[in-house]
Amino acid sequence: MDTYGLLRELADSWVLLLMTLIFLGMFLWAWRPGSRKTHDDIANSIFRNEKKPATGPGIHSPSRQPTKEA
Repeated sequence: MDTYGLLRELADSWVLLLMTLIFLGMFLWAWRPGSRKTHDDIANSIFRNEKKPATGPGIHSPSRQPTKEA
C-alpha cells in the first residue's frame, strides 16, 4: 500500500472520528450548566465603558460589585 492510500484510509476513519469527538466536546463545554454567567458577561462586555459603565441586571463591572436582591 502506498503512503497516499494509507493516509487516505486514516483520514476517512480515525481522524473523522477524532474531529467529531472534539466538536461534540466543545459543544458540550459551551452548553454546560455553569457557563451562563460567563456567556452573559461576554455578551454584555461590548457595553462597558470606563467613563460611563453599563448598568442593569446581570452586568458586573470590576469597579462595581453585584448586589443581592431580597
